[in-house]
Amino acid sequence: MTDPSRRGLLGAGLALAPLAASAGESAPVSPAGGGGLELPPSGEGVAADDGAYWSRIAGLYDVSREVIQLENGNWGVMPRPVAAANARYLDSVNRRSSFYGRREYVADWTRVRAKAAASLGVSPDEIALTRGATEALQALIGGYNRLRPGDGVLFADLDYDSMQWAMGWLKARRGVDVLSIALPEPATRQGLIDAYAAALEAHPAVRLILVTHVSHRTGLVLPVAEIVALARARGVDAIVDSAHAWGQLDFRLPDLGADFVGLNGHKWIGAPIGVGVLYVRQGRLDAIDPFMGSQEFHEDTVLSRTHSGTMSYATVLAFGDAIDLHERITAGAKRRRLRYLRDRWAEAVRGHGRIEVLTPADPALTSALTSFRLKGQGSPQQNRALAKALLDRFNIFTVARDGVAAGSCVRVTPALFTTEAEVDQLVQALKVLGA
Repeated sequence: MTDPSRRGLLGAGLALAPLAASAGESAPVSPAGGGGLELPPSGEGVAADDGAYWSRIAGLYDVSREVIQLENGNWGVMPRPVAAANARYLDSVNRRSSFYGRREYVADWTRVRAKAAASLGVSPDEIALTRGATEALQALIGGYNRLRPGDGVLFADLDYDSMQWAMGWLKARRGVDVLSIALPEPATRQGLIDAYAAALEAHPAVRLILVTHVSHRTGLVLPVAEIVALARARGVDAIVDSAHAWGQLDFRLPDLGADFVGLNGHKWIGAPIGVGVLYVRQGRLDAIDPFMGSQEFHEDTVLSRTHSGTMSYATVLAFGDAIDLHERITAGAKRRRLRYLRDRWAEAVRGHGRIEVLTPADPALTSALTSFRLKGQGSPQQNRALAKALLDRFNIFTVARDGVAAGSCVRVTPALFTTEAEVDQLVQALKVLGA
C-alpha cells in the first residue's frame, strides 16, 4: 500500500474514522490529538545560551554517553516522547493489523500530511509522503520530463552522492549532457550565486540544475532563493535537495521560490527513520511524469509522482508527533541553538595551527554541520585517520566526508542534546591535533 488514499479505499466510499479503540483494545491516539506528546515550553524567543531551557530540551533525549556524539547528520535521534509514541503506534498497528489499516489509517495519514504541509508553509495537495529525501529527489529527477537530447543538466561537488548519480543517469535516460561544477572555497553568498551564474552562462543548453540547501559534506548553506531565481530567469528549472535543512534552518518552502523539493523527516525533525516529503509547487505537476506509469492515483495529484510501497504506519503516525515537538520548540530556536554550538567550536579553532574550517563565519551560510581539514591533508585516507584519532584519543565521534573538490574533510555535527562541555572538549582536541 503506497499511500492510504488508494483507489480501492476511496472508490469503495468507506467511512474513514480517526484511530479509535475497539472493544478490549488500546488503540494509538490519533496524531490530531497529539498522541500524549510531552511538549516542553515554547522556544519562541529563547536565547541560544539559555542553559535551563536547553538542558530541559536535552533531557528529552535518551542518548548513549559512551562517546561524545558529534556525528548527528546521518539521522536524528528521536526525542523520548516521539520514540514512545512510535512504540505505542507500532504495538497497536501490529495487533489491529489490516482492520485498522484498511478502515482508519487514511484519516490519520491525511492529518499527518496536513501537519507536514503546514510546517512547510504549503498546501497538502502539493506534497506526498515518502520514505526519505533520497526517494523524493530520485522521483523528481527521474520523472522530470522537460529534457531533450542535447540539453544539459548541472550539479555541484557538494551535492549528495545519490543525487549526483541520479543526474548522471539522465544521460542514458534522456540523452542529455551532464555537467558539474566545484563551489568556491572559501565561500561567500555572492561567490556562490556567481558560480551558478557563470556555469549557466558558459553552458546555455542547461535546462535543469540540482541545488542543495545544506550540504551534507561541509554544512554550507546555499542562497537557494537567489540561485533558483537566476536559473528561472534563463528558463532553467531547479530541483532542491533540502534533506538537511528542514528542522535546523528557519524557513518555509515558499521562501525558496523552488518548484521541486525533497525533504527528510528523520534528520532534524526527529521522526523515526523512513519518512520524508516530496514537494511539487501548484501548477508545475505536468513537468514530472507519474512514477513509472503508476495508475494507483490520478495523474492530476502529486501522489502519483512517487511510489513508496508499504510504508511503516507507525513511522508515519509518529512523524506527526515529531512535527508537533518541532513546532513547539520552533525552527528559529533550534536554528539559534545549533548555530551557537557550531560557532562555539568552529570559530574557536578557525585559523589555529593547521586547521581549515570549511564554512565561513557568515551565519547565513552556516548550519549545525560544519567540516574541517588540516592544511595539506585532503586525501580520503588522511581524513579517515583524523576522524579515527578524534575517536581513539579523545573519545569524540565524527565522520570523514569525501567528494569535496578542494579535498576531503571531517564533519562535525552537534545536536540539541549536545552540551557546551562536549563542544569545548572538541576544541581542546582539535587544538592538539591541529598544532
